[in-house]
Amino acid sequence: MSMTKKASSLPAPSTVMAWEEFVEITGVAPERLKELVALGWIENRSSAAQVLMFRDADIYRVRKLERICCDFELPVVGGTIIVDLLERIDALERAVRSLRGFEE
Repeated sequence: MSMTKKASSLPAPSTVMAWEEFVEITGVAPERLKELVALGWIENRSSAAQVLMFRDADIYRVRKLERICCDFELPVVGGTIIVDLLERIDALERAVRSLRGFEE
């Protein structure tokens, strides 16, 4: 088995960060982050030291949410619905492109 084959079969690394780092990187207010966690929109994990940890993949989602809420003066619940719908549209568009590739 070649090294390339072996490397490609490994799972992608999962990067997590602490609450303070996530707040700093996203620019989201701590109160807003608490609200997103309470809504279940952002998942967190607790480390062995009981520090809340967040996935780096959620940075883009939270930034998009903040931009939409600010631009359209929406409450956080309305913004989360819009971001969720945009993500669903993106997934559907990718699926359609993939299916079209099979037809050609």
